[in-house]
Amino acid sequence: MEWYVILSSVFFLLLALFLMGLPIFLSFLLINVGGLYILTGDIKGVLLVVNSMFSTSTSISLAAIPLFVLLGELLFRSGSVRIIFDAVDALVGNFRARLYAVSIVLSTVFGALSGSAMAVAAMMGSSLLPEMQKRNYDRSLSMGTILAGASLAPIIPPSVMAVVLGILSKVSISALLVAGILPGILLATAFLLYTMVRGFLNPDVAPLSESAERPWSERGRTALRAAPFLLIIVTILGLILGGIATPTEAAASGCVAAAIICAIFGNLRLSSLIEALRSTAMITAMIMIIMVCSVSFSQLLNFTGATFELVKLVSALTLPLVLMFIMLQLLPFVLCMFIDQIALMIMLVPIYQPMIGALGFDPIWFWTIFLINMSIGGITPPFGYTLFSLQGASDGIPIQAVYRSVLPFIAIFIAVIAILALVPEIILFLPSLL
Repeated sequence: MEWYVILSSVFFLLLALFLMGLPIFLSFLLINVGGLYILTGDIKGVLLVVNSMFSTSTSISLAAIPLFVLLGELLFRSGSVRIIFDAVDALVGNFRARLYAVSIVLSTVFGALSGSAMAVAAMMGSSLLPEMQKRNYDRSLSMGTILAGASLAPIIPPSVMAVVLGILSKVSISALLVAGILPGILLATAFLLYTMVRGFLNPDVAPLSESAERPWSERGRTALRAAPFLLIIVTILGLILGGIATPTEAAASGCVAAAIICAIFGNLRLSSLIEALRSTAMITAMIMIIMVCSVSFSQLLNFTGATFELVKLVSALTLPLVLMFIMLQLLPFVLCMFIDQIALMIMLVPIYQPMIGALGFDPIWFWTIFLINMSIGGITPPFGYTLFSLQGASDGIPIQAVYRSVLPFIAIFIAVIAILALVPEIILFLPSLL
C-alpha cells in the first residue's frame, strides 16, 4: 500500500473517532495498536506501544506540567485573583475604553499565572463582563477583549502547552517558554490599541468612566499588595533565563513560593490547598494519559515510511520557502476549528518535525509561531473551547454573539503572526540570552 494512502487513512480514522465522541487518548491508542498489529502481523509489534508508553510516562520533562498547573490552582483558590484584579483596576486611570484595558491586562496576567485560557475566560465572564455591560460597554467588544486576552495563556510562560510542544518537537523547553514572552506582549499591546481606536472612532462603545479619580497614593498601596504574587512569575522566568534552573526546577520553586505567599498575603487554607491538589491531579491525569497513549503515533508513521516519504516529497518541491511556511501554518489554523489543540499537536508535530529541518526553518521560531497558531484555535469558531467556556459563564448570551465578538481579534492574531514571520528576532531575542 502506498504511503500517502496509509497516511490519509490514519488521519480520516482519527477524525472519525473524534467525531464519534471517543476520548482522545482512546482514539490514539486504538489507531496505534491496530495499525502496528496490521503492519507487523504479529502481537510483538504491539509491544512497541507499551515500551513507548513507559518511556514517555517516566520522562522527567513531564514533571513540569503538574507543577505549572498547581501554581495556577494555588493562585486562583487562595483568592489572590481578587488582589491582582484590584491592583490592575487601580493602576489603569479613568479614560475612554478603560474597562477594555482592564480586561486585556487582567486576562493576560491571569493567563500567565494559570496557563489555562478556558479558566481565565470563565472567571472573567462571570466577574468582569457583567460589570462592563452594567456600565454600557459594547457587549461584543467586551467579550472579544476577554477572549483575546485569555488566548494568550498558552503563549506567555509558564505555559503547559509550551512544555508539551517542547517534548513533542524535541526542542529546548526553556527556549520555547521564554520565546513566547515578547510575542505575547506584542499581541496584548495590539489588542489594547485596537480597543482604544474603536473607542475613539465610536465613543458609544466605550463610555467615559463616571467613578471618581483615585489618588495616586491609594493606587500605589493597592498595587503594592499584588507585587508578591507577580514576583512569583518574575522569579520563575528569572531562573530559566539565567540558566540557574530547568523549567521543572523553576516550576517547583514557583509552587513553593506561591504556597508561602498565598498563605501569608492571600487566603490559602488547608481546604483550598486540598482542592488545588485534587484539581491539579485531575487536569494532569487528563493531559498525561493523552500524551502517553498518543506519543507512539510518531512511531507508527515512521514504521509505515510515511514520514520519510513526506519529507522527501517536500524537499523535492520547488515552492518558495514563504509559501511552504504559509501552507504549514494554514493547516493547523483550519484544523484547530474542529480538533482539540493538544490532540492536533500530537497529530501534526511528528510529521512536521523532520520537515522543519529539511526546509531549514529555525525550530524555536517555527514552533513558537505554531504555538500561537494553536492558541487561536481555542477562540476560533465553531468548536473553540474557550468560546464555550465564556458562553457558559455568561448570563444567557447566545453562542452566535460570542462567535462574532472574537472575529476582529483573530484578524489581529493573523497580522501579528505575519510580523513575527517577517521579524524573527522578536521571537529569538530572549532565547538567545539563555
